[in-house]
Amino acid sequence: MDIIGMIAEDKIKRAMEKGVFDDLPGKGKPLELEDLSAIPPELRMGYKLLKNAGLITDEKQLNKEILSLRDLLKVCEDPSERHTLQKKLNEKTLMLEKLVHGKQLDQNPSYRRYEEQVNQKIK
Repeated sequence: MDIIGMIAEDKIKRAMEKGVFDDLPGKGKPLELEDLSAIPPELRMGYKLLKNAGLITDEKQLNKEILSLRDLLKVCEDPSERHTLQKKLNEKTLMLEKLVHGKQLDQNPSYRRYEEQVNQKIK
């Protein structure tokens, strides 16, 4: 370990002994990890920074992805690629609807049946 790492470890140990970390929010609770698989790896850090700053919401991100998928579908000529893009578009649209309407949709039996049918088709 380099000198900077040793200094950092020492400072962390001292802070732990003083109890600096004892009252942190979320202590003892599992971490809430986000699914960033739809975002290219090289853009994930920037996305997280913008989202944490409140400049990007999940709804805005899904709308952007839906628009991109629709544009791709308009110009795509390969049938198998069109099928893949259509599946992704359906999935993103469903996610957006669920996000926008939240629990109202979850409680609707018709929506649950529809969601199950869509999920079966996109798998």
